[in-house]
Amino acid sequence: MPQFQKKVGMFNRCIKPLVLALAVALFGSVVSAQANTLETIRERGFLVCGSSNPLAGFAQQDADGRWSGFDVDLCRALAAAVFNNPDLIEFRAFRGEARFAPLQTGAVDVLMRNGAWSAGRDLRYGARYVTPSFFDGQGFLVPQSMSIVSAYELNNVKVCVVDNGSAVQALEEFFFTNQTSYTDVIYEDIADLIVAYRANMCDVISASGRQLQAIRRELTDPSQHRILPERISKEVLGPVVPGGDDQWFEIVRWTIFALITAEEVGVTRLNVDSLLASRSADVRRLLGVEGDYGSALGLKSSFMSDAIRAEGNYAEIYDKNFGPQTGAAMLRGQNALWSNGGLLYAPPIR
Repeated sequence: MPQFQKKVGMFNRCIKPLVLALAVALFGSVVSAQANTLETIRERGFLVCGSSNPLAGFAQQDADGRWSGFDVDLCRALAAAVFNNPDLIEFRAFRGEARFAPLQTGAVDVLMRNGAWSAGRDLRYGARYVTPSFFDGQGFLVPQSMSIVSAYELNNVKVCVVDNGSAVQALEEFFFTNQTSYTDVIYEDIADLIVAYRANMCDVISASGRQLQAIRRELTDPSQHRILPERISKEVLGPVVPGGDDQWFEIVRWTIFALITAEEVGVTRLNVDSLLASRSADVRRLLGVEGDYGSALGLKSSFMSDAIRAEGNYAEIYDKNFGPQTGAAMLRGQNALWSNGGLLYAPPIR
């Protein structure tokens, strides 16, 4: 028995380093696989970008199958930062609840809108929220005939809302705090809200601002309906990338920051080339004329100006998809620059 135990001990001393070495090698291969998103994109020759659901203004498809919208333009800006060509993308909209599996399986490189940022979503699924690109929350859509300009004027109204728990609770808390009365008209699906509203089964619709905007566009005359400015909940939306790749995380983050900064310093799609000769240090750093912030990310020093040249600054992208020309303009509100009373903010480039 002692001789047997001695041999077992010798076996363990020999096998443990081998097992450890194998584990380290396997772990290293996983980390390496996760940490080469940019290399994978370049080898493929295009960016695969997606969002959680088609939604008017954010991601919609025309009769020829072409995608457009706020999400799509952000994807195109990212493709321009990587390839200096915004057309090198494949856009995918994942219907239903398919939000994080596409990232986990490598079906997409980035999701531009996949559900509001929360602790649970940020800490699970092997995904990372990058930075806010759109601030939202639950609001109210009312007919102009009610002559109401603020949610605090709502009283004795019937409110159509989807029974998802949080929306119904937010309504209850808002009206209780405001000491006003309402009757909730509850439905299972967001599509039911517009049907009920058209049939005058409720006076008001309550849903996220982005959903209200999409509903408003479907109405016969959007100008006869108003989205009230207040939000009774907070929802933060932004790009999400696979975990384990800091380089790709930073590329996506600083592309979004570049679009925000461009609006702040007055760089647009039309004047970006003329401003290459600017004396402003902020502008020169943004456009890659002074300093090189691209090489640390594996990109050209001009990656920020390439993104702006392709799609414009944040305001241009927002106005293109939510401006007056859409027939259902949506005020910037929370999505205005911090200097204009909004929440939109980017760290300085220096």
